[in-house]
Amino acid sequence: MRPSRSSRPTRRTVLAATAGTTAALALSTTPVRAAEDAADRPDESSLRALVSRMTLEEKVGQLFVMRVYGHSATAPDQADIDTNLEELGVRTAAELIAKYRVGGIIYFTWAHNTRDPHQIAALSNGIQKVSLDQPRGLPVLISTDQEYGAVARVGKPATLFPGAMALGAGGSREDARAVGRIGGAELRALGIRQDYSPVADVNVNPANPVIGVRSFGADPDAVAGLVAAEVKGYQSAGVAATSKHFPGHGDTAVDSHYGFPVITHSRELWSTLDAVPFRAAIRAGVDSIMTAHIMVPALDPSGDPATLSHPILTGILREELGYDGLVVTDSLGMEGVRTKYGDDRVPVLALRAGVDQLLNPPSIEVAWNAVLSAVHGGELTEARLDESVLRVLRLKAKLGLLENPYVTDAGVDHTVGTATHRRTADRIAERTTTLLVNEERLLPLSRRRTPRVLVVGADPASPSGTDGPPTTVLATALTELGFTTTALSTGTAPSAEGIDQAVAAAAGVDAVVVGTYNVTATGSQKTLVERLVATGVPLVAIAIRNPYDVAQLPDVRAYLATYSWTDVELRAAARVIGGAARPRGKLPVAVDRADDPAKVLYPIGYGLTYQVR
Repeated sequence: MRPSRSSRPTRRTVLAATAGTTAALALSTTPVRAAEDAADRPDESSLRALVSRMTLEEKVGQLFVMRVYGHSATAPDQADIDTNLEELGVRTAAELIAKYRVGGIIYFTWAHNTRDPHQIAALSNGIQKVSLDQPRGLPVLISTDQEYGAVARVGKPATLFPGAMALGAGGSREDARAVGRIGGAELRALGIRQDYSPVADVNVNPANPVIGVRSFGADPDAVAGLVAAEVKGYQSAGVAATSKHFPGHGDTAVDSHYGFPVITHSRELWSTLDAVPFRAAIRAGVDSIMTAHIMVPALDPSGDPATLSHPILTGILREELGYDGLVVTDSLGMEGVRTKYGDDRVPVLALRAGVDQLLNPPSIEVAWNAVLSAVHGGELTEARLDESVLRVLRLKAKLGLLENPYVTDAGVDHTVGTATHRRTADRIAERTTTLLVNEERLLPLSRRRTPRVLVVGADPASPSGTDGPPTTVLATALTELGFTTTALSTGTAPSAEGIDQAVAAAAGVDAVVVGTYNVTATGSQKTLVERLVATGVPLVAIAIRNPYDVAQLPDVRAYLATYSWTDVELRAAARVIGGAARPRGKLPVAVDRADDPAKVLYPIGYGLTYQVR
């Protein structure tokens, strides 16, 4: 379904579909509003009247945000129908909505929801039509994880910006706000009204396997400023921002997707470190906050994950920090929240703790019926559900969903991936590239002295919707700058044969550019770089994910950090290498010495530069 301007449902049509009780509400609300302005709040009496007319089953459904496979709400591919039947017990998004009356849908690339902009817009419109066609139908709050950098569900031709740690290296709140404003406008044009971004975690642990470059950095005040700026950017575009992962996931060596992390910070350290960006997000009027599946004994000694902790979500987030917006769980399919309790207990305990939205449980049937049974059995009251349903409806009203949830092809064409947006992304990326080492002024490379360049190194799977692989993107960008380049992928774990091949190829060029990806002391990436250094051919290394790689390779004469391997960041690095742009980024995290982690090799704020020729 792709409504044109002429066929787009009118405001009157949508209001009728959402029942007469919403008419006064819709008349009093505009799509883009500042959350902190009390005058902008929708009419509470209209919302409460809407809640009062809902059945208990409809209220339960409003609390769930679910995945569903397929590019279409009603006619997905057969493989996606089969997966839906296996995981959800329904064939399509339409059947999911009709059966469970879910209040939200989350888009994933791997669920085949995000093929291209017009398809995404049509899927969004199909979902909204199906939901509004139900008795007392309400629009759906469609969400996704569009953090940019390493995590983005909507790819090209949408604009792809540098990720959080790259923005931390740039240090510009104006740039962070622009990312939110432009990214939000593109998401809204696709029918996506809630973005699970920005990450508010302070990444103080270099070994963090799940946050890392998704964080703006290790300085809580710097992170706070960028979080608040990005929140304001998204919400100025009419998209709900989501700060995550409360109460702070930055200091863990365990990935909560696969284990149950424990944060050992004292209450005092938490208050001065982890809490700072969340306070800033709340002051900025953030529409939603996502919980973390982590244990923080100093905040709750029960051993429960924060997602299920009443002391953390109600006692601290609601009462101490004064937050009254929407609280959404991280995915309930993650191991961190399933370790202690069964899948039938998790959603009930989350609601008891103070959660409003239950994101992506493994089985919607189990979770939905568990909540319904908890109300029937008295463990949860219907009044408690009403509190969360009201918050969900407040946000839908603020975002204009009750007024008009549909999007148009014309809106997609005028907004998504425009030349102006792409140029902005390129300019922002140039301000993030960080030069850590430049011995004997090796950089920038000269097309006259070093015309032939070999590009080798790690080629991890490209983030969603980017061209990739990194070696090809770098080689292409350097070719466009006038170098003669050859690309040779050696992978994240190069074989002995691959290393020999790269060393042999280096013998015929004037310079080598190598991309590194999470180098370890004993890994073969380190062997590759050391062998290339030993050839005597000038070598430039680029840490294409974590900047900590530089500590493992002290003999490299020129080292850059890009904080991600998306096209926009790699192209910016190529312009820096080729002298078309100067490096301006500063480390947003400290890099410790590899041989003595207690000592800092490069502190926060470190970064070299040079004038371009």
